Amino acid sequence: MTDLIHRHCVPCEGGVPAVHRTEAEAYLESLPGWELDGESKMIAKKVNGRTFMGVIESINRIAELAESEQHHPDLHLTGYRHLTIQLTTHAIGGLSENDFILAAKIDEIFK
Repeated sequence: MTDLIHRHCVPCEGGVPAVHRTEAEAYLESLPGWELDGESKMIAKKVNGRTFMGVIESINRIAELAESEQHHPDLHLTGYRHLTIQLTTHAIGGLSENDFILAAKIDEIFK
């Protein structure tokens, strides 16, 4: 699963099955800090920045990445420096490989 960083998201219009929990857990072994929700429909990661502007810069980098991959996370900024990143594939109502690819690429932003 370590090759996720080198892969690209593919458009998903629906009609494909969502990733099952066991497969999601296998992907998450190579994505520290990402957590699977109870229904296996979303993964999320919480990141604490040092400053408000630092977190905003990270959000902008995530936005650029999401646009280039055509797969978009939900981003929630609270307490001026606490960011929660959520990934799901809305077209299938659950997780696809795209979510794990984007998670790996987002992790690179915070290295």
